[in-house]
Amino acid sequence: MRVLSKIGLAFYAMILLPSAMNAADPMATKYDMRQCEGSLTPYPQIESSVSYPDTLVPVFINHVGRHGSRYPASSVYCLTLQKALAKAEATGTITALGRNLQKLNNEVIALSNGRWGALDSLGMAEQANIATRMYYNYTKVFSDGAHIKALSSYSPRSMMSMFSFVHQLDRMNNRLSFSTSTGRENSSQMRPFDVDKAYLEFTEEKPWKETYDNYFNAVCPVSAIHRVLGEGYEYENEDEEKNLAITEYYVIAGLPAMSLAPALATYFTVDEANALWSCFNLRQYLQRTASTISTVPADIASDLLLNLIETTDAFVNGEDSETVAVLRFGHGETVLPIVSLLRLPGCYYLTNYFDTVAGQWCDFDVIPMAANLQLVVFKAVNSGKYYVRLDLNEKPMKLRKGDDEIYYPWGEVRRYMTNCIPLYAQ
Repeated sequence: MRVLSKIGLAFYAMILLPSAMNAADPMATKYDMRQCEGSLTPYPQIESSVSYPDTLVPVFINHVGRHGSRYPASSVYCLTLQKALAKAEATGTITALGRNLQKLNNEVIALSNGRWGALDSLGMAEQANIATRMYYNYTKVFSDGAHIKALSSYSPRSMMSMFSFVHQLDRMNNRLSFSTSTGRENSSQMRPFDVDKAYLEFTEEKPWKETYDNYFNAVCPVSAIHRVLGEGYEYENEDEEKNLAITEYYVIAGLPAMSLAPALATYFTVDEANALWSCFNLRQYLQRTASTISTVPADIASDLLLNLIETTDAFVNGEDSETVAVLRFGHGETVLPIVSLLRLPGCYYLTNYFDTVAGQWCDFDVIPMAANLQLVVFKAVNSGKYYVRLDLNEKPMKLRKGDDEIYYPWGEVRRYMTNCIPLYAQ
């Protein structure tokens, strides 16, 4: 496993802290409140369909998606906040704003009981809407009798995302045929973070933790949690104070994903929201993408990338020309590694200065709820050659910074993808 030494981590900590602790931090961001919901934000509204040259005909689609919007993944954050607010109420320090948060948090718990982590109606609609746009954008792909393969992780929210998606395609054309697969047999592609030995070792050793802790301790604001618990609230230690601050942020940032009204602006200033988001963002960056600390979080997507190559080859070479789309449904932890492994612009960022991450790598751009990577294969009308366009969240991507085109010959894309896979995994 490729990780840095403790000396290297200590060096990164030293170069990180000065700017992070500076009140006029030049690395501080000014994203809006919607952006500060981060990876918890619902899928963005897509205003227009994707066009393509009339010299190309769409013929095949490879899709990798995250589940749609959901109830909170677990009860941990809500119950932790509930306990702190109850203590503040009992000791008389709770503020009027804190009582409002207590009511809101209790509402989240009541709505989520029996549904923790489940796909909600918004998440189902997100998947159905993506399916509808896919059908209308590439109607020629979905001709009568065409076959679609779909698979998901064993997670119920991923499974329901798959069914919502294929159900909508069937509504668009009930002469399509489908085969679906869900379960732990798909984990090597959809949940490699559960089964990859190198990543399990990475998870146990936590080589990222010192870097993250240094950033979190320097940047995480506690002013917002003070406004709800009261200035007289007694924290067990400084760690509890900061952990409650990020807990408050996480609970409130996740409200729109369960179809509740956004509330970040009620409880946080823009600066507080940006600082708290940047902590959450950095943690995902370090744990789920390639960094100078380790490439393992991206390398775990090797099996998935190989499968993307193999299934595209099977169609292009005529080995499985009846299957016109392969649809996969997993998690943010599925999408982040694959787009990092592919080194797509905005998804791959290497630095030794971790206080710059928030300005260069943003989870709200990469993995909102229902995030997806699509490889759309086209056939040239005149030459019969195959071309590929890569779309991230339904927006065409350049394969490399500086490219002039967004349509690439399949052979070129295939070589590029193969070269992204570590030699030991090929």
